[in-house]
Amino acid sequence: MVMDTGSSFSWIQCEPCKVYCHSQVDPLFDPSASKTYKSLSCASSECSSLKEATLNDPSCGTTSNECIYVASYGDTSYSIGFLSQDLLSLAPSQTFPNFVYGCGQDNEGLFGRAAGILGLGRNKLSMLAQVSSKYGYAFSYCLPTAASAAAGGFLAIGKRSLSSYKFTPMITDPHQNPTPSLYYLELTSITVAGTPLRVAAAEYRVTTIIDSGTVITRLPVALYSALRDAFVNIMSKKYAQAPAFSILDACFQGTVKSISLVPQIQMIFQGGADLTLGASNVLIQVDKGVTCLAFAGSRQVAIIGNHQQQTFEVAYDVSNSRIGFAANACH
Repeated sequence: MVMDTGSSFSWIQCEPCKVYCHSQVDPLFDPSASKTYKSLSCASSECSSLKEATLNDPSCGTTSNECIYVASYGDTSYSIGFLSQDLLSLAPSQTFPNFVYGCGQDNEGLFGRAAGILGLGRNKLSMLAQVSSKYGYAFSYCLPTAASAAAGGFLAIGKRSLSSYKFTPMITDPHQNPTPSLYYLELTSITVAGTPLRVAAAEYRVTTIIDSGTVITRLPVALYSALRDAFVNIMSKKYAQAPAFSILDACFQGTVKSISLVPQIQMIFQGGADLTLGASNVLIQVDKGVTCLAFAGSRQVAIIGNHQQQTFEVAYDVSNSRIGFAANACH
């Protein structure tokens, strides 16, 4: 499954796939083979909670009265299916009866070969909330680099040792976070090769989200333009530039491995926590012999994407409203 901090609702592809199921690595889940499975009705409290969890109104089966969810995503991918309940087993002795999730019958978009989405947002229907009574309201993960994915990252539910983290406050002001289920923090500075960007402090006062489901970090235009210009100014003295690729407009000839002299980028957050980014977090190879700066511009919101999070353990201590970073936790 795809682990997603940018959404709260969990779903998996289910037989009989009434409309469409994409190809996935594992066998499709067959709810008829589960003695503890049940679909939830339109009158259930969980169905009433769906709009807050998915930002979409649920609908009702015309003959069955089953609650039908719609989970949609920023890249236009979506899943539609039945709101369901079943026994969730994380280990033989760690089980959760009546776990609420979606049984997807029409699942279309950019899900790769994953069985579904594991929603870790801050809504009460998220997986995190549903297991928090046993593990506490906290989790962490480490995403490996694409080049060494076989080495494995991890997802840990519950609090771990906190000594190695640098923490920044999790912003909870409703005026600053229009979607309460997301994870917000405050970006205070960006440096390139140790030099702060040449922008006014006010340019950093933007809504900033950290999201495991977004690949490339997005920055408002003023911040991105300053970052790109500083980066290109250094890189273009050593490497030939290449044409833009889609939304990436700071590209160079070469591979991530062959481009060895890459200026370090540091993203600094409120309280001093930081992501100090080396070449594998800064660059992304987009074509044979073409590598680009793995940042892009956006209109207003900043999103810290998963490419910049790779190899860091990112801890979400929700009960204490803080997010932590620990470097070199996986490879």
